[in-house]
Amino acid sequence: MILYPAIDLKEGRCVRLLRGEMSAATVFNEDPAAQAKSFADAGCRWLHLVDLDGAFAGKPMNAASVEVIIKAVRVPAQLGGGIRDLATIEAWLGKGIARVILGTAALTNPDLVKEACRKFPGKVAVGIDARGGKVAVEGWAKTSEMTALDLARRVEDAGAAAIIFTDIERDGALAGVNVAATAALAQALETPVIASGGVAALADIAALKAHESDGIAGAIMGRALYDGRIDLKAALAMVG
Repeated sequence: MILYPAIDLKEGRCVRLLRGEMSAATVFNEDPAAQAKSFADAGCRWLHLVDLDGAFAGKPMNAASVEVIIKAVRVPAQLGGGIRDLATIEAWLGKGIARVILGTAALTNPDLVKEACRKFPGKVAVGIDARGGKVAVEGWAKTSEMTALDLARRVEDAGAAAIIFTDIERDGALAGVNVAATAALAQALETPVIASGGVAALADIAALKAHESDGIAGAIMGRALYDGRIDLKAALAMVG
C-alpha cells in the first residue's frame, strides 16, 4: 500500500480545507516546494497535489506552485484540480507530473476519460468524491445523482489506472477514514482504489492496510500530517 502525503494549493500556498469548504482553509505552509521536500526527505514514494482554485475555476490556477514542486523533488506526483481537457492533461504530463487526476470531467465528459486513458495508459486516475454515496463535482460545490459505484464502474471500463475515493464528510475532519465504504468499493472493482478523507491516526492506516487484498492500494494523508497526529516516517514503516 502506498501512502500519499497531500499538498493542497490555494493562492500559491499549502492549505487544508474542512469538508471541502474553501472558506474553512487553514494555511500550513507558505512554501509548497519546502513542504514537498520535507515529505520526500521522510521517504514518501509519491505526492498527491491538488489545485483547489483550479477545481472551482475549471482550469489550472496554481501552475507555478506545481511546477516548483516538480522541480524541487524527484518523487513522482499525481495532480488533480481544474484538469478538464486533453490539452491540459498533455501539458501536465509533459511538465513532469506522473499521473493526472480527473474529477468533474469523469462525470460530465466520459469521452474525455476514455480518450485520455487510451492516449496516456497508466497515467490517468479518476477522483470520485462522494457525499452521502452520491458523486460531488466542481470542487464539491455540486452533488450529482450518480452513485460512486456507478461512476467507478464506468471509469473502470474506460481504463483508469486508479480510483481515488473521498468521503467528503470525513475530509479534513480528523474523524477517521470510512474504511467500510472504501473496502466495499474496492471489492466491487478490479481497478486499484486509493482512500482519501479522514485519515487521522496510524490506526486508520492499519485498518486500510488490512483491506489491501480487497484492492485498497493506497491512502492519502493530509491534515493529520500537518497537525502532527501522524508521523510520516512511522506511517511509511507501517505499510512497508
